[in-house]
Amino acid sequence: MTATETAAPWAPAFQILTPDQIEAIHDASMRILGQTGVRIYEPEAIALLRDAGATVVGDLVTIPASLVEWAVGVAPDNVTIHDRMGKEAMQLGGRRTYFGTGSDTPNTIDPRTGKRRQATLADVGNFARLCDALDHLDFVMCMGIASDKPSSVAELFHFREMLKNTTKPMVYTALDLEAANKLLEMASIVSGSEEQFRQRPFGIMYLEPVSPLGFAAEVMQKLLFCAEHGIPCIFMSGMLCGGTGPVTQAGSLALANAESLAGITIAQLKREGAPVVSGGGIIGMDMRTAISSYSSPEFMLTMAALSEMAEHYGLPAYGYAGCSDAKSFDEQAAADAALWVMAAQLSGSNLVHDVGFVESGLTSSLDQIVFTNEMVSKCSRILEGIDVDEESLAVDVTGEVGPGGSFLFHKHTRNHKSDNWRPDLEDRTTHGAWVAQGSNTMRDRVRARVLELLDMHVPEPLPKDVDARLTALVTSAEAGEA
Repeated sequence: MTATETAAPWAPAFQILTPDQIEAIHDASMRILGQTGVRIYEPEAIALLRDAGATVVGDLVTIPASLVEWAVGVAPDNVTIHDRMGKEAMQLGGRRTYFGTGSDTPNTIDPRTGKRRQATLADVGNFARLCDALDHLDFVMCMGIASDKPSSVAELFHFREMLKNTTKPMVYTALDLEAANKLLEMASIVSGSEEQFRQRPFGIMYLEPVSPLGFAAEVMQKLLFCAEHGIPCIFMSGMLCGGTGPVTQAGSLALANAESLAGITIAQLKREGAPVVSGGGIIGMDMRTAISSYSSPEFMLTMAALSEMAEHYGLPAYGYAGCSDAKSFDEQAAADAALWVMAAQLSGSNLVHDVGFVESGLTSSLDQIVFTNEMVSKCSRILEGIDVDEESLAVDVTGEVGPGGSFLFHKHTRNHKSDNWRPDLEDRTTHGAWVAQGSNTMRDRVRARVLELLDMHVPEPLPKDVDARLTALVTSAEAGEA
């Protein structure tokens, strides 16, 4: 269970932006959209904006603030996501926080050899199955690009592999409009019909523009498709500070916010009330190496700030956690995971992805996922806060025990022993016991848990007829590419 589903009203939180700073970023975003504009390469999206009062010169569209504010007002402030079985799983909105993995890494760390190699379709299944077994991860993404499948249809295989290995909700990508249609067909097979998937969606499509301010035809087609069919989608900016966005955090926030709001506006013009999750990934660029840093403090700050902007607009927010620039699960990766999880929960970000990313998003790690799952559990306990009432104050209990007594065997202690968080992986034994058990480090314990779950966990299978129809669909698509 995630932190903010059980968080007390007095649970800790932090505020990165003041109200004046939020208004300044909003105003800057409106000036970007109203003066600089965005380049849109999809005629229908341009027509929707023109008819609503935007100014169009070729493919350059400037959007008035009043139109954006209308769109924010009609966009849902909460998006409900179900699991594969049709059960409600996530309420995206408010300060409810849910954690999941990322997608599309070309490489992975082999769980048995510990060596970095290209990801395969089997890895996509392993990541989904591992997440299915972990109590504190709420959704899945594919976590790898299947190098053993044609790139033109790999996403279809990813989708089927995730469906086979977990009942949890999923965030997915689509190469183009044709792929989006096929993925909707697959989702409808699982749900029973397209209408049933619309009523109880278990999938969310991930979309982003080409920063700065470029809205490719394929992206717009998929955004309009999602809006038309009622498919929840994420429309967020992904930029590199100093590369595809301003080097200053404030400048990048204004640009990322503008791009996200433009996408939300187009979606609402297509269908008022279309479910869209906002956000952005403002990744700092290391000026010495030109590498994007997934563990920079600036990335954490801007993630939290964008969550505050989403809260200001009353929109669900996409976020990050559990990712690192480390090349494998080590001390650096563990520190990054813990800091990211705490930052995400304190900021109230709703849909938090990229758990398990290492090497700046180029490699996926099962070990990092298992460790981050423990950090989500630990940080969730912190955000539960402290109960203060007559029972917890225990004045009578203290009187019964008296000076010099022991609380160890008192019934109050037995009744409340679950109040203290219990780790699954952290070591709390004596040094002698630790040595006797093999002197295992956290890395040793994490790897052992990964292998145990991969070998032992059996997810709820798809119905045989559903599995057969999905297999036939993706096999046909692959044959068509041959």
